[in-house]
Amino acid sequence: MVRLVNIAGAVIGIAALVLQFSITVPASMEAGRSLPGSVVYFFSFFTILTNILAVLVHLNALTGRPEAFARSTWRGGIAVAIAVVFLVYHILLADLWKPEGLFYVCDVALHYVTPALFVLWWMMTADGSLGWRHLFWWLVWPVGYAVYALARAPIAGEVPYPFLDAAVIGFPRVLLAIAAIALLFIAVGVVFLAYDYLVGRRRSRAVVNA
Repeated sequence: MVRLVNIAGAVIGIAALVLQFSITVPASMEAGRSLPGSVVYFFSFFTILTNILAVLVHLNALTGRPEAFARSTWRGGIAVAIAVVFLVYHILLADLWKPEGLFYVCDVALHYVTPALFVLWWMMTADGSLGWRHLFWWLVWPVGYAVYALARAPIAGEVPYPFLDAAVIGFPRVLLAIAAIALLFIAVGVVFLAYDYLVGRRRSRAVVNA
């Protein structure tokens, strides 16, 4: 069962990312961006980047490569990040646009299916090795992304998400949105760490009683 979920996560993740790239870049160029600009635009979404990380973890579990993604710290942090992808999209973004056709397929796959598969797989493979100190390191990813998105905004003249658009909603509200998402990230991280801790305790008791 664990292997099947892992394979499904890898296959669906790769297929959705490739499909999303193949339809986003041409649409972006039709909107007036250059080819390099369209590629950068595609890779400027937290959803895309986090799904790429999730695929790399799935591939590591299947092949042993890339080796860095075998670390429980990475796996736990990416599980938290992709869970936040689902939550933020479902709560804040899903009603802002109505994708159709292949865009809808990618939308569902990358915001709902791959997060569900990855979190399920992580829960099935959690080993109790995580600690509360990891929560700080996990925050580096979303905060680093926010810094990148804000730094890119005046250069590109656009932001990937409306809650980062200081030109429209003002910088204080952007900072408030970032803080709220960081708190959500922390809350999800605490839940996942608690789950990992309980898994570790259960395994320790099983060893003692064996």
